[in-house]
Amino acid sequence: MPVKIKRIYEPPAQSDGQRILVDRLWPRGMAKAQACIDLWLKDVAPSADLRRWFGHKPERWAEFQKRYLAELAGNPALEELRRLARGKPTTLLYGAKDEIHNQARVLADRLNGP
Repeated sequence: MPVKIKRIYEPPAQSDGQRILVDRLWPRGMAKAQACIDLWLKDVAPSADLRRWFGHKPERWAEFQKRYLAELAGNPALEELRRLARGKPTTLLYGAKDEIHNQARVLADRLNGP
């Protein structure tokens, strides 16, 4: 069952399955009650230094992916996420405006890949 991604600002849907926030910081303007999340897995998010360096600049996307995957290597939070998503509908939630260049996409590709 493929892991999906979705902006946290989009309305929840039944098809989301379990909703896991994968941002280190709580999304601006989003009330916790409104978010409808099942889990906030901060430790799987990019480090503060990597997040600041990336700054959601598309020209840094390829390098961001490499650095983020290096951070994820051996990260127990990634293994926890993999375990949680196994065989269940799962949607990774993120706050970034850019729907293509964000950490949730990297995570979903990693979890859905071989």
